[in-house]
Amino acid sequence: QVQLVESGGGLGQAGGSLRLSCAASGRTFSRNAMGWFRQAPGKEREFVAAISSSGDITYYSYSVKDRFTVSRDNAKNTVLLQMNSLEPDDTAVYYCAAAVGIVVGRTTNEYAYWGQGTQVTVSS
Repeated sequence: QVQLVESGGGLGQAGGSLRLSCAASGRTFSRNAMGWFRQAPGKEREFVAAISSSGDITYYSYSVKDRFTVSRDNAKNTVLLQMNSLEPDDTAVYYCAAAVGIVVGRTTNEYAYWGQGTQVTVSS
């Protein structure tokens, strides 16, 4: 079992930065691939970024590539999402997710554990 709690959301300005944090509890955290997803009002939950258990492999959606950076600190059971050059279209609830194992997936059904989400709102 893995429990996830996101923090760091809030109001940002276009062109600015925000950093999201995901605190995980559970003995297997260091063996889980982790992902970030987001869901805007009226839209389906979409993939944002993912990172392997060791942190050496990362994937990003086309819309955030070169603007967002995912990282993890297994000693602190934490996953971070650094969001730079924010755009109004980044406005959404952001979710941290943990995979069952080491596969770094890009779809929601590849992740078994989810946080409660944190709201990010970007003003123009």
